Amino acid sequence: MAVGDSQFPVMHPVSGVQLGTACAGIKQNERDDLLVMKLSDKAVCAALFTQNAFCAAPVLIARKHLTTQPRWLLVNSGNANAGTGKQGVKDALQACHFLAEKEGASTEKILPFSTGVIGENLPVAKIEKAIPAALVSLSAENWEAAANAIMTTDSRPKGASQQFELQGQKITITGISKGSGMIHPNMATMLAFIATDALIDQALLQQCLKKAVDLSFNCISVDGDTSTNDACVLAATGCVDQLEIKPETRELELFSDALTMICKRLAEEIIRDGEGATKLIRVFVENAASEAEAKQVAMVVAQSPLVKTAFFAADPNWGRILAAVGRAGVEQLNIDALTIWLNDVCIVRDGGRAADYSEAAGQAVMSQDEITIRIDLARGNCNQEVLSCDLSYDYVRINAEYRT
Repeated sequence: MAVGDSQFPVMHPVSGVQLGTACAGIKQNERDDLLVMKLSDKAVCAALFTQNAFCAAPVLIARKHLTTQPRWLLVNSGNANAGTGKQGVKDALQACHFLAEKEGASTEKILPFSTGVIGENLPVAKIEKAIPAALVSLSAENWEAAANAIMTTDSRPKGASQQFELQGQKITITGISKGSGMIHPNMATMLAFIATDALIDQALLQQCLKKAVDLSFNCISVDGDTSTNDACVLAATGCVDQLEIKPETRELELFSDALTMICKRLAEEIIRDGEGATKLIRVFVENAASEAEAKQVAMVVAQSPLVKTAFFAADPNWGRILAAVGRAGVEQLNIDALTIWLNDVCIVRDGGRAADYSEAAGQAVMSQDEITIRIDLARGNCNQEVLSCDLSYDYVRINAEYRT
């Protein structure tokens, strides 16, 4: 189950990027679960990784290999290779070695990524066997196949693509992501792989990615759990080499805005496909004293199990939202000045229930599939939006049965 349109978008090929998939049978044999992403020789990569102390073996290796101007990404679903100690590192390196051997490259040129069950050893023999098929299928057109191959509990593939012009040159940004549960970013989130044909310095590319992630993937929460495997990679192939994007230029600003939009679309797709989700919830905090304060309040509301279950039940139990705002840790919060809205229905004003609020009006909003909680703190001019979803019976079922 997911909220909203399930149609996969048109994905513009990115010059200098090829994608190939295969079924390794890591956890299931019904669809492809292995992805190889090949980059042009002049590509540069930026990446952000989980801050979970128990980060997965592929994260450790990808961080190290990122400095070598990598040429391949190797991604598997069905097994996280996390909580696997030294053996996990050995297995991830061995998987990289298999691909490097086939491509006549060094192992350091490969970034490995895994997603799936934590605490089980990576079946490297299955990956070795499937790599040739993935290489045979390499194509610039394979973005949808790639999006399907990296799914775990996702109910649908997630992609976003955009083309725009900079000084008469057409620039493409295309990306995929996976994620449905264990979503509460603390750097990037889940897995996301984005590519552009723009020519841009690696350090500047990293700055653009961090800004985009902070405004997108770091502003979503399904269940408050930060994964051991979170990673977001942005590759710039430099194939549009008639124009180099440089610091402090209008071109950089436009590129950064386009990248942020792609990341926001992918992040929203993750929330729409939150495990068991039936509603998309936007928590918009405005007129806060700082952006950090606005995000802090929004995240507390977005993560509250009581708020999330009320939305699943379509129960206008507005007191749960009020209580979440109250415990968000805002110093000297003037509760008489703030207001809280469900879409266009004011539920809190003057320190309590709004005088003109009615249960029927609240119920009408709560019955909708997409709802905005707007919280006006009336203490500054900073705003922040966080995306979340409801918490349903299916979320419990999916995670209770995850290993069966």
